[in-house]
Amino acid sequence: MEIILLKDVLNCGFKDDLVKVKNGYATNYLIPKGLAVLATDASKKVLQENLKQRQHKEQELIQNADSEKTKLESLDIKIKAKVIEDGISLFGSVNNSMIAEALSSNGFEIDKKYIKIVGLRSIKKTGKYTVSIRLHREVSVDFDFEVIPA
Repeated sequence: MEIILLKDVLNCGFKDDLVKVKNGYATNYLIPKGLAVLATDASKKVLQENLKQRQHKEQELIQNADSEKTKLESLDIKIKAKVIEDGISLFGSVNNSMIAEALSSNGFEIDKKYIKIVGLRSIKKTGKYTVSIRLHREVSVDFDFEVIPA
């Protein structure tokens, strides 16, 4: 079934994308929750017109995301976490919400759902790690940070 997404849906697509999904997923979840509409000929024409009108604004958003990307690449963050007696393993873990808090304390307001820890769900040892941060649909940055003992 072809649908038009009204909001970003994880592992499905971004807002205003025309995607094909299974019928049950669309009719039982996406459409009732207001995340998507059925892609009829009329709704496709409306989508194309909206995308044309928004194209100029989109380029400005991409430029802002690129400037934020360069600022992020120069940023050095060290997240302090409690460690157990061996000095390496963490007492708990560091996840994307803690990374979002560290970024917000440095002036970057990034939602935790746009931060993905590369290869892991959460960090359980001290050391250097990389996260992928999506700033815009077309702009993402690999951000390096370090977890140190508190």
